[in-house]
Amino acid sequence: MPRLTLSRKIFFALATLLVVLLLLSAAFSIFALQRGLGPYVAEIEIRRMDWLAQLLQKHYAANGSWDKLRKDEGAWHRLQMGDPGTAQVETRDKDDARLPPWYARPRRFEDRPPPGFAPQLELLPRHFMPPPPPGFFADPREAADSIYQRLGVVDASGARVAGASVDMASAAQLPIRSGRLVIGHLVLAPVEGLDSEADRAFFARQSGVIVVTGLVGLVFALVLSWQLARRWLSPIDALTQGAQDVARGRLGTRVQVRGSDELALLGRTFNNMAERLDTVETSRRAWLADVAHELRTPLAAMRAEIEALQDGVRSFDDRTALRLHRQVMRLGQLVDDLRSSMRDPPAESLTRAPVFPLTLLKEALAMTRNRFAQHRIAVDAQAIEALAAQSQPVVDGDAHRLHQVFMNLLENTLSYTDAGGALRIGAAVEGSSGAQRMVLRFDDSAPGVAADELPRLFERLFRAEGSRSRALGGSGLGLSICRATIEAHGGEIDALASPLGGVRITLWLPLAPTS
Repeated sequence: MPRLTLSRKIFFALATLLVVLLLLSAAFSIFALQRGLGPYVAEIEIRRMDWLAQLLQKHYAANGSWDKLRKDEGAWHRLQMGDPGTAQVETRDKDDARLPPWYARPRRFEDRPPPGFAPQLELLPRHFMPPPPPGFFADPREAADSIYQRLGVVDASGARVAGASVDMASAAQLPIRSGRLVIGHLVLAPVEGLDSEADRAFFARQSGVIVVTGLVGLVFALVLSWQLARRWLSPIDALTQGAQDVARGRLGTRVQVRGSDELALLGRTFNNMAERLDTVETSRRAWLADVAHELRTPLAAMRAEIEALQDGVRSFDDRTALRLHRQVMRLGQLVDDLRSSMRDPPAESLTRAPVFPLTLLKEALAMTRNRFAQHRIAVDAQAIEALAAQSQPVVDGDAHRLHQVFMNLLENTLSYTDAGGALRIGAAVEGSSGAQRMVLRFDDSAPGVAADELPRLFERLFRAEGSRSRALGGSGLGLSICRATIEAHGGEIDALASPLGGVRITLWLPLAPTS
């Protein structure tokens, strides 16, 4: 059994909705046609009897009221036959042009229609002519749908004057006017039911048109719904397949994105997520390789020393013990750096207290003064002394971690600055009262770093020079630890090219508000 996909579910839902709507529309259309056919035919019939309305108006004008017509049924029949029952009209003027052609003379028996013809309104009432001979034709006036059985006159208030009693709500009406005043209405009740062959044929034709039109529209709507469902939901199928591929470890999977709607946005988001996962996985593999290399270097040195002792190549003396001790210390430092870099300190884990960062920086400089002298690197810290003479900025932070940041920055200069170079430290306070920050800039001399590698200096185990010996550089984790610590204090750190030819490390630390 085929899988019921989302596209098929939506198509079946649309198909069911369209079929129901078609059935309801066809049923209501046929019902409205059946109910509205009679009133429509009655409207057409009564609009053709404006001549009778004129005769009724003349009758009303001649008698001054409808009383005579109410009392004399024969007068109503005469009016139907075109005889107003008043002074005979000698000629037909232009106002009577719409009267029937037999209006100027009374009908004679010889004027009867030929056999087989079933007249309606033109038929003379029985009161004025003998009934048709037996077998001639049936008297249509007796039929339920005969116009004689449905035609009547009411006055201005709606009361019956003559003719049939009809329901005013459903009857077709033709006003009878005397000047601008409406004095009554000629009313005609609609035919009840579809009894004649012509009515049934017309109803069948119109019902067939409605059904055929609905079926054609349904087929077109179903085809269009299927195409739209496939077009709209194909990105979802692609996303599903892409997600399954990513779950299997194929992080290079991407989906094709078209348009700019919500599904396109979802596709772009998926591609960004997959790209980020791919980058993270690549970085993880590279990081593991770098960690393995970093750990293997001191372990290999220690192994070589121990094997030399075992083979009797070297004897165990103070120099051998010192070399082993250095490798053990380097391995311990590397493990500590790895642990610190993997544990990015959140702000709430810091031991916060009022800290004087310039004092911490002076202590770090004092601890590394001899090493800078050994490397013949000149240190310019006059800006620190000048700022300290003016004020002592206070930071709400962790003194131990901030001291570690300053030591790592100084160690970075010691490790990667050529002998005979320089380090210049700038210090300043910027911002308005209540939102001040202390800015520290560490500018060292050559060698520099390529512009495309500067943003990566704060990544774990990254070295700007891939061929640099680990004996010259550190673990590659110092700047990563600096960034995590500074950001935990609410500050920022950045790396740019230095005017001295090396790298400029700039950090911003928010100052505690002064009371």
